[in-house]
Amino acid sequence: MEEVKAYIESGILELYVLGQLTRSEQEEVEAMAARHPEIQTEITAIELAMEEYALQNAIAPSASLDQKILSSLSSLQSHQEEPKAEQNPPRPEASVVSLAQHQPADSRVRSLRIALAACAALLLISLVALFSAHSKLSEAENQIASLSSQNQKFAATVGFMKDHNQDLQKIADMTADPAWKIVKLSGTKMDPQAKMTVYWHAAGKHVMVDNSKMNLPVNDQTHQYQLWALVNGKPVDLGVFDVKSDTSHLLLNMKEIGVAQAFAVTLEKRGGSPSPTMEKMIAMGGVSI
Repeated sequence: MEEVKAYIESGILELYVLGQLTRSEQEEVEAMAARHPEIQTEITAIELAMEEYALQNAIAPSASLDQKILSSLSSLQSHQEEPKAEQNPPRPEASVVSLAQHQPADSRVRSLRIALAACAALLLISLVALFSAHSKLSEAENQIASLSSQNQKFAATVGFMKDHNQDLQKIADMTADPAWKIVKLSGTKMDPQAKMTVYWHAAGKHVMVDNSKMNLPVNDQTHQYQLWALVNGKPVDLGVFDVKSDTSHLLLNMKEIGVAQAFAVTLEKRGGSPSPTMEKMIAMGGVSI
């Protein structure tokens, strides 16, 4: 009895039911089951337990597939049960028959159903795992895209603050430096409320417009403002610019000039004009000595 108990607890019967043994190992289990009824009882119990587990955790095969399998098994069983003419009388020493040949048909069907249910369970588990992995991958991609967008916005904000602070520092330095002249332009009849500020370094010929202190109507896509320097009564082109609602760049660099008595702004066609349109002059201011 101890030998039978140890044999049952070895785990070989579970492998036998799952079909994981070699042919010689299967014959050994069948021989042991033929000699010891308790081993056969344990095999039947293992089959029933595995069948119940598989059916509870798997999707049942379709009715048509089940019927086809049962029909095939019935045909195979009928074929095996046909009487065969015996060429020679059986010999006593050759009368040992394997356990599989004595198994009832319902046991074989049950074993096949276990295998089908196990395959269906594995397929379901694989599909669930694949869907879960795909969902996690999509979520990770969305998080990466969100982080990338946030990094771009942060970089743009840092760049804006850097340029903004540099322009503020330049304005502070120019205001404190007597070499820079601050020319304030006032509105004309075209727009009395217009105003803007020009920073001019005569020695260096630098001209800059303060976008933060500009009060001009926003120009459309077909027009631009043009800055002029009046030199001995003649206008000199200093370049064009657009009025923008934002102040991302506080200072606008214009063309250089070393001598000027006044500055003026006109509204011209986009790209500028070789000479100012006097009726479109919107602001003007003289240079204080």
